[in-house]
Amino acid sequence: MTMRRTDLLDLHEADATQLALVGGKGAQLGALSRIDGIRVPDGFCVTTDAFRRVVARVPSFDDRLERLLRSHPDDREALRTLSADIRRAVEETTIPGGLATEITGALARLGEGTAVAVRSSATAEDLPTASFAGQQDTYLNVVGPAEVLRHVSRCWASLFTERVVAYRRRNGIDHRTVRMAVVVQRMVFPEAAGVLFTADPLTGNRRTATVDAGFGLGEALVSGLVNPDVFTVRDGAVVARAIAAKQRAVHALPGGGTREVEVDPQRQGRPALTDAQVLRLVELGRRIEAHFGRPQDIEWCLADDGFRIVQSRPITTVYPIPNAGDQERHIYVSVGHQQMMTDAMKPLGLSLWQRTAMVPMHEAGGRLFVDVTPRLASPASRAALLDLVGRGDPLVRDALETVLYREDPIPPLPDTGPAGPPATGASAPPAEADPAIVPELIERSRASVAALERDLRAKRGPALFDFLLEAFEEHKRVLGDPLNMRAITAGMEATWWLNDQLAEWLGEKNAADTLTLSAPGNITSEMGLDLLDVADVIRPHPEVVAFLKGVEKGAEDEGFLGELAKLPGGAEAREAIDAYLDRYGMRCVGEIDITRPRWRERPTTLVPLILDNVRNFGPGAAAHRFAQGRAKARQKEQDVLSRLRALPDGDRRAETAKRMIDQVRAFAGYREYPKYGIVCRSSLYKRALLAEAGRLVQADVLSEKEDIFYLTFDELHDVACSQQADDRLIRQRKEAFRSYEALTPPRVLTSDGEALTGAYRRQDVPAGALAGLAVSTGTVEGRARVVLDLADADLGAGDILVTRFTDPSWSPLFVGVAGLVTEVGGLMTHGAVIAREYGLPAVVGVEGATRLIRDGQRIRVHGTDGYVELLP
Repeated sequence: MTMRRTDLLDLHEADATQLALVGGKGAQLGALSRIDGIRVPDGFCVTTDAFRRVVARVPSFDDRLERLLRSHPDDREALRTLSADIRRAVEETTIPGGLATEITGALARLGEGTAVAVRSSATAEDLPTASFAGQQDTYLNVVGPAEVLRHVSRCWASLFTERVVAYRRRNGIDHRTVRMAVVVQRMVFPEAAGVLFTADPLTGNRRTATVDAGFGLGEALVSGLVNPDVFTVRDGAVVARAIAAKQRAVHALPGGGTREVEVDPQRQGRPALTDAQVLRLVELGRRIEAHFGRPQDIEWCLADDGFRIVQSRPITTVYPIPNAGDQERHIYVSVGHQQMMTDAMKPLGLSLWQRTAMVPMHEAGGRLFVDVTPRLASPASRAALLDLVGRGDPLVRDALETVLYREDPIPPLPDTGPAGPPATGASAPPAEADPAIVPELIERSRASVAALERDLRAKRGPALFDFLLEAFEEHKRVLGDPLNMRAITAGMEATWWLNDQLAEWLGEKNAADTLTLSAPGNITSEMGLDLLDVADVIRPHPEVVAFLKGVEKGAEDEGFLGELAKLPGGAEAREAIDAYLDRYGMRCVGEIDITRPRWRERPTTLVPLILDNVRNFGPGAAAHRFAQGRAKARQKEQDVLSRLRALPDGDRRAETAKRMIDQVRAFAGYREYPKYGIVCRSSLYKRALLAEAGRLVQADVLSEKEDIFYLTFDELHDVACSQQADDRLIRQRKEAFRSYEALTPPRVLTSDGEALTGAYRRQDVPAGALAGLAVSTGTVEGRARVVLDLADADLGAGDILVTRFTDPSWSPLFVGVAGLVTEVGGLMTHGAVIAREYGLPAVVGVEGATRLIRDGQRIRVHGTDGYVELLP
């Protein structure tokens, strides 16, 4: 058989451009070997070309792989049996003679009788998106050509161990796309070995490095045979050390293989490394980290003449840091936690949000953050900011205070006086605003959106992008209009004042929650009620209901509205759904990311919600619920004013409270309208950009329209002008996005890389209960329904919705539940506002709620006191 040059490759020739040939470990080791001052043991790669040649000889290999692909993800027994079958078949397949000769020759060049390590190197390994750490096999101290060939086959077969197959499934990696290379390296017989993390793997802090060290081979640490010495290094100094009693070690045997040995009792308590060695190792680690551009998990050995690096992989669990372009300290607050959308966003969505935002925003990990460092540097602006974020989300405040009250706080700036909204809570009520500005602002917004839609019709190519740049400025002008900001804050300030003062005067918590029930003009609460009206149109027509049940089960595609009109009552049903989509079709889950499919693009999303309303409600439910809420608010107002008048100076207190109640009801609904206006405009931007993408596809510039989602606005502008696109960049962005989806964004992030989520420091929560933020009063007990995707919601009357976050698109679900629990949220975020509108007891900001509360479990939501009880 004719040999090919790519069956073997010297390790020093490998690099990241040859990932498909040498696998992740091989590419990483090759790159490491070319970093100045980094020593990597010599060796070679048996490439994926060789792997392909061998598996082509495996009987029925493709059929075996196809059966594995078709097996059910939850069928562990089938996975175990099928993967074992493939593994056995690969190991039993003879290595072709020419390839065996090449491997034997490469071994001879390392030195006759040289012991080697034989190491798996898959093409989906040591990657930024999935490290596969410890998933595939490594064999140490292999001696002799026959043993090396046998272990190369075992490495190939380890591509199909049960744990690796399951790991690929979890990370969405197709088994058919992965190939296995094998790295064969000169064996190092170390005095000590271990692992270096160039960032703290728990907190993400990039200034802190951690070294784990033990005697002998690193297998003793990896296998858990011994506890390692642990050294913590910060800013070039060892700041902490924990020296373990290392009773056992793993050493190489003269004839091959390894064994456990007992460490001399006099050595057991000695450090495996000196402080000077630790600092030298961390210096090497920083050099490696700088080369790869991200924190590394590095395996090292210490031999007579210094350190050898035997592996380096990215730490995939640490959260990325925004690129500030300087070396100063920065503290960032998450935008997603405020906007109730903490999922990763695609580049086009990120860049459009940045271009239309009122403040500069920084991207990291597919999310946006605001740099609050200048606000925190001045004592007055710091107090105002902490008060503001504390009212919205106490966990953000706690996370910020955790950073601020350390030994190395932000250098103070001269106090220039308060910045931002002043702290409320004093007895003086906020300034009143004229309710007449609300309809004026709504009309301005409608006119602006209509003008945008009209002007976009005639734009295409580079002219479209020039026009959109102007439209973004108009977008910011509308949002930043002082009158608009006054209308937004008027209701919030009055709400805060009422809650503070009525708690002080009457001892009542969150009294404003009831006073805001059925406040007029709330576009988001109207969205839920209007879907009840759609159900009223559909309910009398059984054939329409039956047809929609088929749509819910996937029997129809997004063109179902055309078929619907052919049924008895279908024309009226379609008209009702179309009218709903005309008003709300631009909305969707995660709507701040314009790349998400809108309801108008995917109307089947609404079908389960409509059918729930048909099943759970009777005719006229929307009007009844709104009237009921308004009556409760009026009754609460009368009760509060009556009790205030009975107090000393009661008439004055009641008069002031009445003005604030009127202000709350006049402006609370408008709080949701600016977001609606933003989404209306963003939907038009998307429609125009997708039309342009269609033209680029027709011109063979792009493969598919959705490729534009992985380009920034400026990059897409360049593509439209040049009629050329970088396919490799788009593929890289898709891979990066998949990795970002797996990350959990912090509420607060520092430029050192520390990710903080905050904690509640309360003594009033019963043992075993989950603390959160009280945002809508009342107590309710019921069945918890844990819902992670709106499309999977299956709610019955009296159920309590438990989810990660809710944005306005979730509002139609609120009409049918009895309470709400979310992991993210604040007092004035959309879920809290709508929960109060509908009178649902709600607790938000419950860290880990979807993990700690089981679907179907009975819980009690204390919406007044801010905690959730888990019931037997």
